[in-house]
Formats: sequence, C-alpha cells, structure tokens
Amino acid sequence: MSGNGRCKGCGDDYRVTDEQIDRMLAAPMFASDICVPDEVYESRLRQCAGCPKLQFGTTCAVCGCFVRIAAKFKDRACPLPGDSRWAKLA
Repeated sequence: MSGNGRCKGCGDDYRVTDEQIDRMLAAPMFASDICVPDEVYESRLRQCAGCPKLQFGTTCAVCGCFVRIAAKFKDRACPLPGDSRWAKLA
C-alpha cells in the first residue's frame, strides 16, 4: 500500500486507460482456446460491473487485476471471498 492508503495500482500515474486495455486484448493470445467464449466474457463483465470492489471501472480491489483481461481467461475465477461472481471453466 502507498502512504495514501491505496495500492499503488490505484494511483493516478498507474491507471490504465480503456484504450490501453483494448490494445492488450487485441493480442493473438486473447483469440485462443485459453479464453472463454464471448458470451461468457460478456456475462462475467456484467457481473463485475455491479460489484462494489470494481474500482475506476477497470480494476478489482480484491486481487488488483484488470477485470476486462482477467475475465477472458478460462482458468480465472472471481476472487471475491465468500461471494464469487463467476467461476473457472474447465
């Protein structure tokens, strides 16, 4: 945590823009079989959108991940303790 009580990823100079996330998601690995189908991805994003742990519309306050990226992977699950909003896919 930084001196202001927030993680350094939450500081203004560490914020990632939607455009930067879009560029990351354009990488070939996000069109591979390690990723969930689009309908699962969209469902995961909708579930995260209503979560009080979503910060700045991009970052999970529980694990620090960029939600739009983590939600793409089959082997990721929502990290919210006791109230996971989505599960890993086999």
